[in-house]
Amino acid sequence: MRFDNVVIESLAYSLPDEVVSSASIEDRLKPLYERLKLPEGRLELMTGIESRRFWSRPIKPSEASTEAAKKALDQSQFDAGDIDLLIHAAVSRDCLEPATAAYVHRALGLSENAQFLDVSNACLGFLNAMVLGSSMIEKGHARAVLIVAGEDGKPLVEKTIKELLASSLTRKEIKSYFANLTIGAGAVAIVLSREDFVQKPAPKLLAATLKADTASCELCEGGSAEGGGLEMQTDSEALLHAGLALAEKNWIAFKEETGWVQDTPNCVISHQVGSRHQTLLFERLGLSSELDFSTFSFLGNVGSVSVPITLAFAFESGAIHAGDSVALLGIGSGLSSIMLALEW
Repeated sequence: MRFDNVVIESLAYSLPDEVVSSASIEDRLKPLYERLKLPEGRLELMTGIESRRFWSRPIKPSEASTEAAKKALDQSQFDAGDIDLLIHAAVSRDCLEPATAAYVHRALGLSENAQFLDVSNACLGFLNAMVLGSSMIEKGHARAVLIVAGEDGKPLVEKTIKELLASSLTRKEIKSYFANLTIGAGAVAIVLSREDFVQKPAPKLLAATLKADTASCELCEGGSAEGGGLEMQTDSEALLHAGLALAEKNWIAFKEETGWVQDTPNCVISHQVGSRHQTLLFERLGLSSELDFSTFSFLGNVGSVSVPITLAFAFESGAIHAGDSVALLGIGSGLSSIMLALEW
């Protein structure tokens, strides 16, 4: 699908205050490492993740999302009363009912005419929300769309550490828990609008393509743990290869839809899982690693926040310039893949 009139009017993020290194997680898991004779440094070596961030106090996803949303609105020409649609697009939610977006709507003081809803699709929720919001803008059903996500991976990491220390799992059996230890926390917000409503030059959303492989939906499953907390089980190796195969199919469709070739993007931002995933994805798609901009080494995997917050970092760091073509390559458990083409 193509978009003719949608721009990113503002983009902002909020980072937790606590930096947690992979080494410190391994230190807590020392009894497990000693029992299974695992080498120190394994977590960082296998993922390239040196650290991730957590909030030092308990925080609800809506609180984190609101922090990022306020920053985005501070940068925006639109105020809270101008927002027509609010989407909360994180894996993390305050509760099952009502929508987490309701709490963000209240905290921001949005208009009673502003529609709100949650969109949840594992790590792709934010990109799904961008497609949905952009479609409404394109059709003239919304003037300004605010998309937010607040992810808090700390409960999952804490639950995983506790479970690993209390168990008698073998080397093979701990593999399904490994991905849990790469998760981080953070929040991001974006305001989308029609190009002719925006008073300053703004990055333009050109196109999106989507592919699904729900035969692989059981490769990564998570939810509330019995007795409290969160849990997740992942067949990381199978998920990696299924994701790469799906991304390759979507990349072919993406090039057909946009008319782009391998050398068109000036910057490529993919889902931030880790170094091995990054390397294999770029090899599979025939992309130069020089195009890659990543944040996983210091943010870890921040779920739905990963791609948009990395986009914000890329712009802030000067990796993206006016006129650049930017590709956002999302892959999420389920499985699904969304790719977006931007013109900065």
